[in-house]
Amino acid sequence: MTSLAPSSNRPGLHVSKPSPDAPARGSAVCHCGATATATGDAQVGALVAGWNANHGSAHNAGGTA
Repeated sequence: MTSLAPSSNRPGLHVSKPSPDAPARGSAVCHCGATATATGDAQVGALVAGWNANHGSAHNAGGTA
């Protein structure tokens, strides 16, 4: 199985939570060069919110970054 983690060649957002009791983990790489990682449910939630507001498709909609 190939890695689902984003990279500079394959930008995106990846979130995993292997079990209900395990902390969520997330990583993001944007085509603009921004990168971020997070561990813990609240931190991953913030990472996803930031990605949605400032990266990914937000670039096409006039978002920042």
